[in-house]
Amino acid sequence: MTRTPFPRSVLLAALGPAADALRPEVAQYAAGPGDGVAVCDGVFAVAGSRWGRLGLLARPFVGSHLMITSYGADVPFHVENRLEQGVDGVAELHATRTFRFAQRTETFVDVLRVGEQPGTLVNRLGAAQRVELTLRCEATPEGHLRLRSERAVLKLGRLRISLPGLFSVSVQVEDGFDDDTGCQTVRALARNPLLGTVLTYRGSFRWHIRRP
Repeated sequence: MTRTPFPRSVLLAALGPAADALRPEVAQYAAGPGDGVAVCDGVFAVAGSRWGRLGLLARPFVGSHLMITSYGADVPFHVENRLEQGVDGVAELHATRTFRFAQRTETFVDVLRVGEQPGTLVNRLGAAQRVELTLRCEATPEGHLRLRSERAVLKLGRLRISLPGLFSVSVQVEDGFDDDTGCQTVRALARNPLLGTVLTYRGSFRWHIRRP
C-alpha cells in the first residue's frame, strides 16, 4: 500500500484543483507555515459572543479554549499556525487565536486536517477537541478562500454524537485580501438555529513566517 505524502499545506491539499482560483495573496497564506510558524497580528473591527459568561455553561461538555465569552470592537488579535504530524501520520494545521478584549484576553484553539471526501476539512475545536466540524472548502469568485460547515459532531469519551440541526452550529469563514490596505482579511460567523449568532469576528491582519 502506497503511503500518502505528508502535504506541505492542509488547506491547499483540501482545495485540490480549486486552489488555482485563489488570488495569489490568499494562496500564499493558505500555503501554510511549512516547517515554521505563521504569525498573524491584526485588529478585529468586531469580535466575540454576545452571550457572555453564559458560554461557560458549555465548558464541562466542550472543554477549554473554545467558548469566547467577551464581545467588543477594535479588538487586537494574535494568531499562530503550525503544521504538525498527527499520531496517525496525517498532517494537521494547529492554530492558536488570542483575542485581546478590553476586559480580558481569551484564547481559541483548533486543528484542521484534510477530510476523507474531496474538498473537505475536518476541524477539531478547543483544547479537548470534543467538537468536530466537517468543512467544505471552496474558492469564491473574488479569489477568496471560504470554509462552510456541513456537519457537527460532539465526542464524549468513545461516543460520537452527530448534532441535529437545532443543537448544531453552522460556521462560515472567509479569508481574503484588501488591495487598498495590503492586508489579509478574515470574517467568521457561527450561528445556532435557537440562539442565533454565537461567535463572530471580522478584521484584517499582516503575517510572516517565523523560522525555527
